[in-house]
Amino acid sequence: MLLAVVIAKSLIELSLMFIVGRFLLGLLAGPNRDNNVFWQLLDVASKPALWITRKISPKLILDRHIPLATSSWLIIAWVFVVQMKIEMCLELGIAACQ
Repeated sequence: MLLAVVIAKSLIELSLMFIVGRFLLGLLAGPNRDNNVFWQLLDVASKPALWITRKISPKLILDRHIPLATSSWLIIAWVFVVQMKIEMCLELGIAACQ
């Protein structure tokens, strides 16, 4: 079970890094970001989390707000998973978590 929590935590962190990297590169690249290879890579890597958010969110939420909504629920999920990992480490012993 600890392995599943560690994998979930890693996937959440990766998704957050892709979305933040996409945001920062979008600021640097400006309106020509769609032609940037690195933007395209980050866009493809962040698509699964953005797609899930678009599917579960109401149509009232604009597409330009989906990355912010995705980041919000990923941060909440990360806090929850970290709390689970801490509880498991305390239950199993610190040696099991190193």
